[in-house]
Amino acid sequence: MNQAVPSVLETGPADLQPARGGGRGTPRRRAPVGVWLPATIVSVLVSVPLVYLVVRVGDGGAAVLGEVLRDRRTWDQLTRTVLLGTTVTAASILLAVPAAWLTTRTDLPGRRTLGVLLALPLVIPSYVGAFALLGAVAPGGLLESALEAVGLDVRLPRPQGFWGAFLSLTLFTYPYVLLTARGALKGMGTAPEEAARTLGHGPWSVFWHVTVPRLRPAIGAGGLLVMLYVASDFGAVSLMRYSTFTRAIYIQYQNAFDRTPAAVLSLLLVVLTGLVVAGEWWFSRDRGGQFRSSTGRPAVVRLGRWRWLAAGVCWAVVAVALVMPVVVSGWWLVRGISSGQDLGFGWSAALHSVEAGALGAVAAVVAALPVALWAVRGRSRLGLLADRVAHVGFALPGIVVALSLVFFGVRVAEPIYQTLFLLVGAYVVLFLPQALGALRSSLQQISPDVVSAARTLGATRWQAFRRVVFPLTRQGAVAGGALVFLTVVKELPATLLLAPIGFDTLATRVWQATNGAFYAKAAVPALGLILLGSLPLAVLVSRDRD
Repeated sequence: MNQAVPSVLETGPADLQPARGGGRGTPRRRAPVGVWLPATIVSVLVSVPLVYLVVRVGDGGAAVLGEVLRDRRTWDQLTRTVLLGTTVTAASILLAVPAAWLTTRTDLPGRRTLGVLLALPLVIPSYVGAFALLGAVAPGGLLESALEAVGLDVRLPRPQGFWGAFLSLTLFTYPYVLLTARGALKGMGTAPEEAARTLGHGPWSVFWHVTVPRLRPAIGAGGLLVMLYVASDFGAVSLMRYSTFTRAIYIQYQNAFDRTPAAVLSLLLVVLTGLVVAGEWWFSRDRGGQFRSSTGRPAVVRLGRWRWLAAGVCWAVVAVALVMPVVVSGWWLVRGISSGQDLGFGWSAALHSVEAGALGAVAAVVAALPVALWAVRGRSRLGLLADRVAHVGFALPGIVVALSLVFFGVRVAEPIYQTLFLLVGAYVVLFLPQALGALRSSLQQISPDVVSAARTLGATRWQAFRRVVFPLTRQGAVAGGALVFLTVVKELPATLLLAPIGFDTLATRVWQATNGAFYAKAAVPALGLILLGSLPLAVLVSRDRD
């Protein structure tokens, strides 16, 4: 997600960065109006949800704010949200960091295959994972049927509440930490580890005392994604009947005539995510410049007698986080077909998911391109400000963005309310940083001399961009678009609140069927989501091969 950028390269095309020199008197080249104007528009539009929340809460007055803050349920929901977020993040780190090290630095059997399989649970939405856990232990489900086959009549407890939400979120968010840790391990220098081994430290001692401390930025970045995902999750906590801020906001929005309290709760959730982002910055900052690039491949660590045990643990994680959801969904699908249920294969929902994902991906890439171009033009403060503002949506949970745009559509832009245009706009606000990061990384690797040569040969700015810059950024655009597509098809709260009437997706069908305990009907869209999400992930994984 966050891609490493070579610091030795001068970034950006010549027409989009200041002239070389560095002296105080060096003139700066202004970005073309075709860059700064659309980038400014994108920045303004992205900040609309946050600004509208502040205005909405301000209009409600201190009375509503004080009422919400005095309500004991508000602080109970805050405690529940923080507890779930911290425990899931900690568990994801403890699970993902050793797995990343085992699949990149050791002689683990099948490490290349495991490296891919351990990342695949990223395509499974947390609410699909929650459905799989509930469906496995439901009356007549896979586990009970297996126990009955061996003569045991046992009624299994349903994994609801905190532990159900904890398990379903941990199993399907740890890949965020895994991918960032793997990327860091591949580019990390190995001299400190080799020095520790020469001093007599074993593989595990070197891992815990040398490697892990140097992974702090990667762990912080992946942990931030997990924490923000948990704070914004709606589907899994709703299915597991665990009340957090997002569930409370949705209930308040659906049931209350006055939706100002929902806006207050949304703003409190934004403050919480802001504190999380600040905490990640403090945790991940470089304390001493210990993170250096490697000039060669690291030595393979021999695990000895532990290699098969480690492989067994990794395969167990794959079985629970990847195989189990597929098997449980397939079980309920076969059971529903054999019992003659009308499952409604939902081709319209699948087409709507593809349509929403494609539109969201294209819109996010198009919106991110001028911001990325302006940001890499050099040391322009306005360009950097536009880049930072574009990340506002990253800290806003989907339900908060959706709620803000509902208010905005009803009060300000009624013609686009409950249209696909507003839904795609929400996707852009939420997932713009994913496209922006990939595009910015590609642009920063373009030598300014290449564009200067094109201009010297008589090409206009537009011709230089079309013939030189755009082809060189195509890979970043594809990667960013694939990542946005993956997250759009999984997005639930924004789709529930903003989708046009009759525009159901695979995500909404899974939630509706599972919420009513219709597990057989949920199996079809769940399998469809897994298959659909696997396609963009294949694009992302193909760019990260050993």
